[in-house]
Amino acid sequence: MAKAKVPAADQTLAMLSHLAHQRGPVPAATIAAALELPRSTVYHLLAVMQERGFVVHLPEERRYGLGVAAFELSSGFSRQQPLARLGGPLVAGLVDRLGESGHLAVLHGRDVLYLVEERAPRRPSLVTDVGVRLPAYLTATGRAMLAALPPAQLRALYPDRAAFAWRGDPDAAGEWRASRLKQLLHEVRETGWAAEAGEVTPGLASVGVAVLDHVGWPAAAIAVTYPDDSPRTLPAAEIAGAVRAAADELGRRIGAARGC
Repeated sequence: MAKAKVPAADQTLAMLSHLAHQRGPVPAATIAAALELPRSTVYHLLAVMQERGFVVHLPEERRYGLGVAAFELSSGFSRQQPLARLGGPLVAGLVDRLGESGHLAVLHGRDVLYLVEERAPRRPSLVTDVGVRLPAYLTATGRAMLAALPPAQLRALYPDRAAFAWRGDPDAAGEWRASRLKQLLHEVRETGWAAEAGEVTPGLASVGVAVLDHVGWPAAAIAVTYPDDSPRTLPAAEIAGAVRAAADELGRRIGAARGC
């Protein structure tokens, strides 16, 4: 990693990133220890960030958390749709190359939210249109992203069978259990890509690969959907290779190669 030319800026961003990955507010001493920074530096930068609204101080708890200004940055990110803008051309390129439909989705709670959908010529319409939400555990994009989550986060999302209910119907989850999902995600990690066949739409299959950010968190996923009985469909592993290349490139574009 290249040495920071503006140490204070690098330290400030590192502190904000650290706070963003915590489950709640943390003491300044914890931040200093985690980032190996002098406590005096941490307190000084926290004071500046607090004044600007990026950090909030909880005096009774002696802890610091993200402030309203940090939330506004997140909202700005959503409004500007950089994932859709950066990922759209990559998905379109996949569709041209493979002759199959493609899409880009993000994880939103237990659902996936589709941001980009490109239908290949003479291929059927998909349910994965822009703005559609589907249960993450059923989709290739969702499985790819769930496989990249820490175990604790996955347990929090799926603590029991009720978490697999679809559209409020507890029977829609079928035979799904946390143990089944755990085994499936283990296979995803082994192969590096996720698959589903007929679980979203009968007769259609998908393969998906997670787009990882600079800390290894699943920022999105790209997938290709195709008829599972078409004689001109490429093998799933070959499709997955092309999808992985697109996902890796999108990860690079959003900063996965930061500092390299």
